[in-house]
Amino acid sequence: MEEKQPSLIYKISKVISDFFNPLVSLFIFFVYMSIKNYTLQNSVIYFLPILLMIIIPVVSWLVWNVKTGRYTNMDVSNRIQRKTLYIFIAACVIAYIAYNYFKNGYIDFVMLFVLVLLFAMQISNFFIKSSMHTSFNIFVAALFFALNTTMGLVWLGIAVLVGITRIILKRHTVKEVLMGAGIAFMVSFLYLYCNIQFQH
Repeated sequence: MEEKQPSLIYKISKVISDFFNPLVSLFIFFVYMSIKNYTLQNSVIYFLPILLMIIIPVVSWLVWNVKTGRYTNMDVSNRIQRKTLYIFIAACVIAYIAYNYFKNGYIDFVMLFVLVLLFAMQISNFFIKSSMHTSFNIFVAALFFALNTTMGLVWLGIAVLVGITRIILKRHTVKEVLMGAGIAFMVSFLYLYCNIQFQH
């Protein structure tokens, strides 16, 4: 019997979902922020520690755990498997925040809120497998919004699209996507409120 081919909507959803994963979305934001706020040299100085201390270790951790069979897939769709992922990412983010504070004398505000979002997702994970893809893309929309309103709204549209793809791909239920969105909206509101306060 011939195996049923995935539909076009499924294939498109997979491309969108795979591309706009939390790491890629955050990476795009940091590149945008660097271009907007820094010279090329300062961008490299700012971004290199994030790449070396967070992005590369997290990607390596995911690949290693998938290869050894500890994680079912790169999405880490299993709620139990997610526990160690959240802990590992949080450890990387804390290490970076500490490094940046001791080297540059300030707390990286964006990374601090990434950590807040991670902790909120970890707590929710005890009760429901909230969509990390949806949650992080909504938060990235808030990060963009603080720099450029139009970009923020565009990314919010992307976040909605990502949430829909998670349901189409059956990686999450509607409830899990809405839970991820709800957490992200709370953290994003807090981030934007604090951002406004610090600018005054």
